[in-house]
Amino acid sequence: MQQIIKQIKVIEKEQARRKRCKLFSYNKGKIHQKQMAFHKCKKKNRWVFGGNRSGKTQCGAVETVWLARGIHPFRQNKPISCWVVSLSQQVQRDVAQSKILNYLDKSWIEKVVMHSGSSQSAEYGVIDYILVKNVFGTTSKIAFKSCEAGREKFQGTSLDFVWFDEEPPLDIYKECQMRVIDCRGHVFGTMTPLKGKSWVYDEIYLNRNKNPEVWCQFMSWQDNPFLHQDEVDYLMRTMSKEELESRCYGRFQANTGLVYPEFDENLHVIEPFEIPKEWQDTLSIDPGLNNPLSCHWYCVDHDGVVYVVDEHFYAGKDVSWHAQKIKDKCNRLGWKKDKYGNVTSLIDSAANQVNLNGLKSVSQLFYENGIAVNPKVNKDLFCGINCVKSYLKPVSGPPKIKIFSNCVHLIEELKGYSWGKDDTPVKVDDHALDELRYYLMTRPKPYAPAEEKSVIQLDKERLYRQLRQRR
Repeated sequence: MQQIIKQIKVIEKEQARRKRCKLFSYNKGKIHQKQMAFHKCKKKNRWVFGGNRSGKTQCGAVETVWLARGIHPFRQNKPISCWVVSLSQQVQRDVAQSKILNYLDKSWIEKVVMHSGSSQSAEYGVIDYILVKNVFGTTSKIAFKSCEAGREKFQGTSLDFVWFDEEPPLDIYKECQMRVIDCRGHVFGTMTPLKGKSWVYDEIYLNRNKNPEVWCQFMSWQDNPFLHQDEVDYLMRTMSKEELESRCYGRFQANTGLVYPEFDENLHVIEPFEIPKEWQDTLSIDPGLNNPLSCHWYCVDHDGVVYVVDEHFYAGKDVSWHAQKIKDKCNRLGWKKDKYGNVTSLIDSAANQVNLNGLKSVSQLFYENGIAVNPKVNKDLFCGINCVKSYLKPVSGPPKIKIFSNCVHLIEELKGYSWGKDDTPVKVDDHALDELRYYLMTRPKPYAPAEEKSVIQLDKERLYRQLRQRR
């Protein structure tokens, strides 16, 4: 009996300890969907762009503690050495350091070495590093760094990972990337984008280098279910539209706004799947020689949702080369052809102009190479922009356009297309967007009333679904 009582006391003591430890409460429910997506991601370069109080810093702190303890649920665990990088020592003390201490149970801490202050009350000073007991019976090291110290202070160490709490200068970011190469490590960042279109916007958000290891997502107040709604409502009423974009939604801001702020990768970008043959519609081409030629493959389902399923995007090639590459991709996709055996496509009406040798237009050259192009497209810029917006965010219901994740150039252009002077978009990096407009302007507006389906149409769809299930 005494043995049972002793065991019960041990269990109660452990339960009390876990209740005090914030890490266990995070694991048991104080975590929201987008935080979980960050922890699950296996990419080597992960970033969370979040508004204030969206839960982004918790992501970085918990990730650091999980890895230091060797208890990460989604990554390979081992003893680690890492850096936590803050903008200044004061910010380190008030934010990243405070969060990590909040999630570290005192029994896990082997040693605390200070820059300033006492290790007995480390939360009030500036920590140099913490030695953390891990589940392997050894120790992990969490060291703290300040950007104000300069790039030279970030040299000469091999690390397993680096956490950037807020946006670091580019030279420090590059230096930290060098620190994780030896250990085949990774970096991650959590930040509110208050500096406008900085290097993070180009290198991480737009991913202009097409790095397959880069991953990012946005967090807003609405994503954090643990905030009191009355406080959220109050703050939203007191902030300007520009402040809300960054401090609530975590979005990048600049002197010129985005043309398509409605675009959201979480809503509009999906992983490729096998498209039914009857969904195939047509291609759309924006021609270029020195500039890139952009071509996309468009499909439409039975509910009028447009799917952009593949892309061809190259610069510095002639029509015959592009035509062959487009036909090769059509063959791989099993794409339909017209009764003459040609692939059909929309194209910029400028393709009808005769080229410099005075013999043939770009349209004629495409036709001779097996692609029947239709240059009768509506090029009205502002009507086209509004049309794209209506597909990204209809008046009611879910988005009416889905883009396969392999269409990287179209996704990049949607994310970066900005207004310039005189209320016109900046004419840079818009080749894919031009031919997207040409195509969507041929389609019915998504807010138009849907035609009621006949009994025969409904029966066809039912039979098709049954056939798909049997495969």
